[in-house]
Amino acid sequence: MEAKIIAALLMILSIALGKVPKQNNVNNRPIVGILTQPTDGEMTKFGASYIAASYVKYIEAAGGRVVPLLHNATTEQLDHLFDSINGILLPGGSANLVDTPLYYTGVHLYNRVIQANQNSDYFPMFGHCMGFEFLAILTSGNVNILDNVLAENISMYLNLTSDAKSSRWLGNAPPDVIDILTSENVCINNHQDGILYPSTFEGNANLSNFYDVLSTNYDVNGNQFVSTWEGKNAPVYGIQWHAEKVQFEWNPFEDINHSSDAVRAMQYFGNFVVNEARKSTHHFKSTEEEFNSLIYNYKPVYSESFDSSFEQCYVF
Repeated sequence: MEAKIIAALLMILSIALGKVPKQNNVNNRPIVGILTQPTDGEMTKFGASYIAASYVKYIEAAGGRVVPLLHNATTEQLDHLFDSINGILLPGGSANLVDTPLYYTGVHLYNRVIQANQNSDYFPMFGHCMGFEFLAILTSGNVNILDNVLAENISMYLNLTSDAKSSRWLGNAPPDVIDILTSENVCINNHQDGILYPSTFEGNANLSNFYDVLSTNYDVNGNQFVSTWEGKNAPVYGIQWHAEKVQFEWNPFEDINHSSDAVRAMQYFGNFVVNEARKSTHHFKSTEEEFNSLIYNYKPVYSESFDSSFEQCYVF
């Protein structure tokens, strides 16, 4: 009893002094950094960069919080935030990934992720759609690695590979989730680029040595492409589709499956992202700094009327 009282007093004192309590094992206050991308069109009047609110809700619905990582931030700012958060999500979009501030920010963050995990500092990174393509460029070291893969505005089921069963990402998924993913058209694809399988994937040693392919799909021209992968020895994960749109994007002209099965399957992916972030022990140096960095400090813009891809966006 006395030990519990002392522990409680120490926690109260740490909060009063503005210190974040250090997690001994599982971090139950995970924070995921989401990379912004440049605005265009009408959205530029609100700011220079944005994050679709669906990605923020995707993390929050799984028990995590979000910090925006500005695509044009300095390396010093990025390093400080990297040391304070517990994972990174590279979202979908249509930005230029070649020789731009976004590209160089991605390179820097990716290198930090690889270095951290090599030093036994567990830190996950995820990519959705364009984020998957970004990972392909970053891992391969080739800005021209992407193939023409036409799978725009179409929902499909996943064709799992033999590696899926033993994977971290899907190996422990509930049987009903696997059944949904492999038999129902719940994975919304909205891209014109990708990595052909097996030709491009196996033809690039950097990709094939780093990732296990967990699923493939076929585009409208019958080309097989990688749709899900995970790092063999590092918590780096990518899906060429969108796990966040099913629950949070409602454009009636997009082929998004809003069934309860689809929501169930996509919630599994969101939970996995946040649970991976729970394994990171990074934290802000003070509660004040943490609170000032969170996306709660910003209000989303209702953007559907001028950008039908997103119901809401955070603009910075």
